[in-house]
Amino acid sequence: MISCGDNSKPGRTYMPDMGESRAYETYAGHENLGSKGATFNNRPVAGTVSRGEELPYHLLNDTAGYAQSAGIQNPLPKLNKLEMGEAERQYLINCAICHGTALDGNGPLFKSGVYLAKPATLVGDPKIEALPEGTLFHVMTYGKNLMGSYASQLNRKQRWMVAQYIKSKQLAAGSSAASDTAATAATETAK
Repeated sequence: MISCGDNSKPGRTYMPDMGESRAYETYAGHENLGSKGATFNNRPVAGTVSRGEELPYHLLNDTAGYAQSAGIQNPLPKLNKLEMGEAERQYLINCAICHGTALDGNGPLFKSGVYLAKPATLVGDPKIEALPEGTLFHVMTYGKNLMGSYASQLNRKQRWMVAQYIKSKQLAAGSSAASDTAATAATETAK
């Protein structure tokens, strides 16, 4: 009963550091810095990047930025088999709904009739196959025509991985198309 009484007088404290912090107030008195000619607004300096944060993508969403994106190189090294599997998974989750699993533009969303315009054929269209990875990344970042931006669904590394995946599929289709053409030519020659 005595311990449940008046707690306004706690008595002696054996270890005062446990009850009251001895921490220093680093920015104590910063309200008066303005009168001394200094400013403090607790925000990072404009143009700086915090540790661990990716550098901002510097190209703008305009025709000049789109044209300049052709010169941007993929910062990722060539993906290994496991990373390529992850890139394929990201493509299937985010891109195949429109562009199709075979990258032919016949995804389920287009087949359903929701969109009248067919999405870009990523494999088999010489104009699309001629686009460098930097342009693919730019389009995934900002969108183009009816395609919206995927910057909120895919982080920067994932967008570069998907761009590398698309290029690998284009190269594989190009080499198989070249071998099919060579086989057809050999068959025609044999006749």
